[in-house]
Amino acid sequence: MVRTLRLATAIAPGLLLPALFACTEPELAPEPGEELAGGGTTVFETGRRAFMLIARNVDDAHETDFYVGNSFFNKNWVIAPSSTTARDGLGPTYNATSCSACHLHDGRGHPPLEDDEAMLSMLVRLSIPGADEHGGPLPDPIYGDQLQPVAVPGVTAEGRGQVTWTELPGHYADGEAYSLREPSYALTELAFGEPDETLMLSPRVAPQMIGLGLLEAIEEDDLLARADPDDADGDGISGRPNYPWDPVTGVNALGRFGWKANQVGLNQQNSAAFAGDIGITSSIHGVENCPAPQAECAAASNGGSPEISDDLLESVLVYSRLLAVPARRDVDDPQVLDGRERFYDFGCADCHVPRYVTGDSDYPELANQQIWPYTDLLLHDMGPELADGRPDYDADGQEWRTPPLWGVGLFEVVNGHSLYLHDGRARGLAEAILWHGGEGEAAREAFVAASADDRAALLRFVETL
Repeated sequence: MVRTLRLATAIAPGLLLPALFACTEPELAPEPGEELAGGGTTVFETGRRAFMLIARNVDDAHETDFYVGNSFFNKNWVIAPSSTTARDGLGPTYNATSCSACHLHDGRGHPPLEDDEAMLSMLVRLSIPGADEHGGPLPDPIYGDQLQPVAVPGVTAEGRGQVTWTELPGHYADGEAYSLREPSYALTELAFGEPDETLMLSPRVAPQMIGLGLLEAIEEDDLLARADPDDADGDGISGRPNYPWDPVTGVNALGRFGWKANQVGLNQQNSAAFAGDIGITSSIHGVENCPAPQAECAAASNGGSPEISDDLLESVLVYSRLLAVPARRDVDDPQVLDGRERFYDFGCADCHVPRYVTGDSDYPELANQQIWPYTDLLLHDMGPELADGRPDYDADGQEWRTPPLWGVGLFEVVNGHSLYLHDGRARGLAEAILWHGGEGEAAREAFVAASADDRAALLRFVETL
């Protein structure tokens, strides 16, 4: 596309001749299909239900299982024994009574918003130095690998996580002020004494659920092609894959899910969340989370072995694979298009890779789709400011998986907040960028040095994703 400029030039008194000039500066325009963030799965919804819809191209064979999975995702589990045998077995210790308690409206969790508020959609991972038999984090001998703040009657809850905030003022290059809030975490009301003195903890908020099946369908070779662990090309970006233990196949394999890419696939992720967050065992994770000192926990009634059947786990898998991605908004808006250019110019796209084409899949809805997730699913060193200091398989204490950006502009609509990063410390997209360090430092510095108009354009672009 070219812009055409028509001018009228005076040649002599009383004579006006038109002149035509062609300017070859290209107009910015959306790329083909850019608005269809989830390819054929994409839905056109911008309200509170934007993350809750089934893939637009759903196959009839999966529709029933999707809605059965939706039911089990949203309904509360109850204490065993119960007449509701398909939903009993809660706990004995747990974080939430349902998946949707953390992923409200299939959206994103948040840290406590008030000083006395419990961590309702945020959890605290725990470990001590060393590795387990599969190379993963070594659980604390008293409190295990995840703090459990709630328990069924007759069982003692482990304790509570607490966060306090410190404001860190700063300025953009043009003098405009900003402030970041730095979290500090502590464990309180610990019921079984002090944990190991070397305890490492990592708070995590629940991420949005959209498009997970599409991420699972990206070819492994396409992800590994982006890896550059030794920064051989010298661009300062050295994404690395994580290889966590896969309890389904019994080998370590490429991780795609979790804040540190510590889960291989969605079935593994779902079953781990059932066990760790709700206390529901499955054929994949069949042991209750009851560390040795917690005798009441070990003696409590359960809902059978396993507590969720393979059929129901499969329905939840279908559900989590086929939650649709909402379409991009305002893709042809001039400020949005300008912001897209800044996204590339600043280096954001080096990790938040915009586009992939999925491979073959047993789910026709997910196969061979052009998608726009804005992630590489690799680990990146994000600097000491964002570090949790807790290794997780091949991920070290400063590394995080690049989170997908699709849907980030709808958090406020879906969940009533705009809190970003793994622990929700960033109060908006600008703060999220300003926390970037390590491999993200160059992009952050470009954002800090940019004009107010360029910063606004970049943020406007990301808000449309």
